[in-house]
Amino acid sequence: MAATLAKLGLHNIQDLLFQLPRQYLDKTRLTPIGKLRLNTHAVVQGNIYKTEIKFGRRRSLAVTLEDTSGRIVLRFFHFSNAQKNRLQEGVLLRCYGEARLGSSGLEFYHPEYEFPDEDQADSLEQTLTPIYSLTEGLSQLRMQKLSEQALSFIDRYPPEDFLPDDIKKKFGNVNLTEAIKFLHRPPVDAPVQQLLAGQHPFQRRLAFEELLVHFLARQKMRERSRKEAAEPMNIDPAISARFLEPFPFSLTGAQARVCAEIFKDLQKTAPMLRMIQGDVGAGKTLVAALAALHVANNNKQVALVAPTEILAEQHFKNFISWFEPLGISVYLLVSKLKAARKRESLAAMADGTANIVVGTHALFQEQVTFNSLGLVIIDEQHRFGVEQRKSLREKSQDEKVPHQLIMTATPIPRTLAMTTYSEMDYSLLDELPPGRTPIETLVISQQRRQELIERIRANCAEGKQAYWVCTLIENSESLSAANAEEICEQLKEALPELKIGLVHGRQKADEKDQHMQAFKNGELHLLVATTVIEVGVDVPNASLMIIENPERLGLAQLHQLRGRVGRGSQASFCVLLYGDKLSEQAKQRLAVMRQTSDGFVIAEKDLQLRGPGELLGTRQTGDMQYLLADLERDAPLLPEVHRCGKKLLQTQPDAVTALLDRWLGKNQEYARV
Repeated sequence: MAATLAKLGLHNIQDLLFQLPRQYLDKTRLTPIGKLRLNTHAVVQGNIYKTEIKFGRRRSLAVTLEDTSGRIVLRFFHFSNAQKNRLQEGVLLRCYGEARLGSSGLEFYHPEYEFPDEDQADSLEQTLTPIYSLTEGLSQLRMQKLSEQALSFIDRYPPEDFLPDDIKKKFGNVNLTEAIKFLHRPPVDAPVQQLLAGQHPFQRRLAFEELLVHFLARQKMRERSRKEAAEPMNIDPAISARFLEPFPFSLTGAQARVCAEIFKDLQKTAPMLRMIQGDVGAGKTLVAALAALHVANNNKQVALVAPTEILAEQHFKNFISWFEPLGISVYLLVSKLKAARKRESLAAMADGTANIVVGTHALFQEQVTFNSLGLVIIDEQHRFGVEQRKSLREKSQDEKVPHQLIMTATPIPRTLAMTTYSEMDYSLLDELPPGRTPIETLVISQQRRQELIERIRANCAEGKQAYWVCTLIENSESLSAANAEEICEQLKEALPELKIGLVHGRQKADEKDQHMQAFKNGELHLLVATTVIEVGVDVPNASLMIIENPERLGLAQLHQLRGRVGRGSQASFCVLLYGDKLSEQAKQRLAVMRQTSDGFVIAEKDLQLRGPGELLGTRQTGDMQYLLADLERDAPLLPEVHRCGKKLLQTQPDAVTALLDRWLGKNQEYARV
């Protein structure tokens, strides 16, 4: 059990006490079925009206439950005969779940359920049920028992409160011990709605401390980074002028400003750690290339890491055409390379022949070493874990730490940037190059599918190209691929005069590249694809994109996909082809896409609708995650968090160490503190 708990970073009693519930289930009251609200959790009780197996896209067991106020369907996609036989007509059933919109109206998908005896029919839970983060081999019941044991020590050994007195006053001088006891086991009279919303004073007090700790850890990273030694680069304006001479345009004001910020960093003896945020099409790659140019001109090597092979190859082709005329060598390292070419790239990196290396996760492999790595560029940073980003620093044979430039086309709201990336300096590319035509976004029902097919026919007859993007509700590469293949066959039948290609994640790399290259070369009219084309694919002649079932994607991903069109000077369109039933949240998302193409407005809305996890890639290995705090809900606390954090770092370094140990424990290794 100790080994299992260690996976969650739990090594002692203090760790257990501060492993607070991530949410609560309210099983204290029954809700009449007729009063259920969409997307809310509730306990309902009634008699089974009927049980039947339904055959649609997927086989399911549909159990209709009724009480005196209405009916709801409980739907199970995974079920056994024994389960089906127990869920028979007339049986009294109590179940807990989230009311979602299904084919029969409101439905519970795989709800928790029990068969109450007659004498239990009116008895319910007396307190909110705490729900803890788990790992394999650990159940909620076991975790609840462990927290109970830990709580038995808290009165004898109360945790020390490290917050300054003025901060304690802001939270009504909340007693830390009482707050922890209350949040692990909310009493019978606890304000249920306040707790479920995360607004109880005890939650806010501890959320403040957690936000403070994350800020302190990032500041420690920044402090440590500034003490490390990097190679200062000489910046030669003449080489910039030579590099830019062939381009038919000048840098935008934003690009020039960001380049100046990067060049200033590169001339320092401390390593640069800078993030470039820029909307789709803002010209981040060119800025990164100018940084790489000056590092290579100082006889140091550059590594550019992209999240997909398609994007890595695109960068590689661009870099070859930009750098080779200047005598700067560019190599590629991706998994699919043939053994001889891979050996050649590895040898060139190790002996210094390779000035610039473009690659994917293959660059993190153990056998990769650089002769003298001066700059690491990470594209789409949220696709990589902190540990991966850190590992590249250690691959250089010299003792200097490389400069780091992080790029993201996912605009990050200021709230998140000032907290989650406070160890970095960041630059904003907030200006699109001239000549880009705004993309018109249309929201159309599946019932108008035939009209859309005719529109593709007309679009391609004019010599333009189009994408058709397929999504599936299941997070399955094989199902997405099957869906894309099916759609591709349907479109070939409907549009026999067009050349249609297919790209999805389960294809062999050669086949995928062949179709992608044919589309780029204009040999295909239409490309049917899964969301594998989300990042970085650049085909200026593609002016129409259809995204099927866009309600299944988040705003950030929809915005990324839409950015694959509108890359030339012609009018471009993105059609969101939605299904029959839309949730309120899906309607809001599609409305935002129709109303704006501003990535920062979209990011703010995405944060409100879905929370920060999707936006920041916090599921990546090594990233710190919040137990109690919520960056959107707790944004008003952040200015005070920063003020308090800076004061503690200056005046109470021991308190800082104790706070980091309390909340992060062994995870501090990731922050190198």
